[in-house]
Amino acid sequence: MRRKNFIVGLIIFGVFMFIIISKLCNYRSLEVWQNSNKSLPSEVRIGYQVSPSGELLAKANGAVEKKFPNTKIYWEKYDSGREVVEALAKGLIDMGSLGTPPAVLGIANNVPYKIYYIDDIIGDSEALVVKKDSGISLFSDLKGKRIATTFNSSSHYSLINALKLNKINPADVELIDMKMPEIYSAWQRYDIDGAYAWEPVKSRLVSEGGKILITSEDLAKKGVVTGEVGIVQNDFASKYPNFLKEYISVLNDSVHQYRDKPEESAIALSKEFSLPKDETIKLMYGVTVLDAKDQTNPQYIGTENNPGGFAKVLKDTGDFLASINSIKNSPDLSVYQQAILNNLYQ
Repeated sequence: MRRKNFIVGLIIFGVFMFIIISKLCNYRSLEVWQNSNKSLPSEVRIGYQVSPSGELLAKANGAVEKKFPNTKIYWEKYDSGREVVEALAKGLIDMGSLGTPPAVLGIANNVPYKIYYIDDIIGDSEALVVKKDSGISLFSDLKGKRIATTFNSSSHYSLINALKLNKINPADVELIDMKMPEIYSAWQRYDIDGAYAWEPVKSRLVSEGGKILITSEDLAKKGVVTGEVGIVQNDFASKYPNFLKEYISVLNDSVHQYRDKPEESAIALSKEFSLPKDETIKLMYGVTVLDAKDQTNPQYIGTENNPGGFAKVLKDTGDFLASINSIKNSPDLSVYQQAILNNLYQ
């Protein structure tokens, strides 16, 4: 009888302990979930431009919203990198994507952000396009001509370097500062002879009587490298590192889709560009998109223990901006190194 009571007691005790442990585990799971939830923002405002990239594909597919169902995602469209920098400086956005020259412009002016991702290296998606009836066949023909671009942009950087490489003084060319939509309108009105433009405007100029004099891919082969980067506001980066790491995973997946499934990606991106799928695919091949592993390459962002060389690209760009008086002076290389967030990578 005592043995039976002892066994019953053990069973009751076991059931009791099981209930206690289960409750503790549930409480711990809830606590972990709550702590994890606190590490994610309730909303994120992302500034973007309509330019071929893994991030634009992520937007088109709603991938960010799927990854962060409890975070409200706001996408804010801008026509230039300058506008992205200004918006972040005013606190209108938390993150954004832009070309290397405007990114450097912000760093030189102490706008509080870090570069956390290199979206792509620009190839023939940006080019100097001139009208076929403009009388321009060689770079020497550009003297006295009206050439438009968006100042302090990757296209502006490429245009000035293209002129210098071909021994043309930029002062001998009538350079006009315009946003991309304005460039397209000016082209149609015959107000300009040519433009250094990015997609989709570049392709529209070519389709409407334009010919390409040089591309950013041509310039990259000569050492003039331009790219598009992701920036994040400093306080946001400090407060939500887990969000950034997960956001990078979204970009990584989108880049793989971009590379491995171009047809599928083009269908999604064609809505962003308002172009047919076949034309969108051509735009996609105009840049070299980078995934998360590429970021750790020694020539790019690198890691916290092994910083990459991308700061040198930024420094060269800053020196250029200083030479054309877009900034007072280009900061030391160390300033650009500190502006790169490489502790998100291993």
